[in-house]
Amino acid sequence: MDIKQLEKKKFYLEKEISEDEKKLSNKDIYDNPDKLKKISKDIARARSCLDKVVRLLTILKQIDDTKLIIEKENDEDLVKLAEEEMKTLEKEKKEIEDKLSNRNKNMENSCIIEIRAGTGGEEASLFAYDLFRMYSQYAKSKSWKISIIGKSESGSGGIKEIITQIDGENVYNKLQFENGVHRVQRIPVTESSGRIHTSVASVVVYPLIEEKDVNIDEKDIKVDVYRSSGPGGQSVNTTDSAVRITHLPTGIVVTCQDEKSQHKNKKKALSILASKLADKQEEKQQDKISQIRKSAIQTGDRSAKIRTYNFPQDRITDHRIKKSWHNIKSVLDGDIDHIIDTVNSSR
Repeated sequence: MDIKQLEKKKFYLEKEISEDEKKLSNKDIYDNPDKLKKISKDIARARSCLDKVVRLLTILKQIDDTKLIIEKENDEDLVKLAEEEMKTLEKEKKEIEDKLSNRNKNMENSCIIEIRAGTGGEEASLFAYDLFRMYSQYAKSKSWKISIIGKSESGSGGIKEIITQIDGENVYNKLQFENGVHRVQRIPVTESSGRIHTSVASVVVYPLIEEKDVNIDEKDIKVDVYRSSGPGGQSVNTTDSAVRITHLPTGIVVTCQDEKSQHKNKKKALSILASKLADKQEEKQQDKISQIRKSAIQTGDRSAKIRTYNFPQDRITDHRIKKSWHNIKSVLDGDIDHIIDTVNSSR
């Protein structure tokens, strides 16, 4: 975006915020909690976007001023300093532009969440279940729809891996920064000596991309069908309705067995594949892969943690923004709006 476009965007964002704030001044709005909540969220989202636009405008003007110094200044030391400053400004400019682009493109998308047990054995699988329940309860509080696409359970009632789709207003925008390794420190129920264990589970969040929005060549995929199975491997239906799709060029494998219809399972699996391919392509275009996300997908390594749930101290800490909260029980029951909003506003 150039300065003229940004000035126009700034004007419309300020107008949008002003109009929404006028709605809040109407006493009748407080008789409609859902509408009040939506307007408040719209204002917060617009303000966040406005802050980025204002900062980008400032950077563009600084870039113009710095260019003049580089072009016209005779002092070599001053020119060198200006060139270094230019690199810093260009880097921040790209970061903000990427955030604005991603926000506009995926803000309203539904999303796919994959949760996997990492290091920590059975305790890690129990924690993975806790995270799944936390996001499920949170989705319920938002009136979002959550559906299980695939699941692998452990013998203790935990989860080795679970893939879910969450549909609703503004879902991906809310949950995108839950992506990473979550760590828990607590005494497992099986621990007789009372020793505190550290375990991890990884969370990967994708925007839901429709199959039609990504070019998937039929010759690049291998489709296998099989019977759906429940805990312990028992068959849950008598037809080959479950679908496994392998994308041959990338090696990405997607399975879906939550529908009774093979056709519906294939459609969902293709949508998930499209989402993963789009995510992979975006990373390639930006020529960088987030180390946190990479660890989350591959290993669930403790060193890549984004958040710690410390039971003995009843404290949750987000390591990216160095902020802590208390009342773990409430958080794992789905009361995470305050954490998510704080993290999102800092990104």
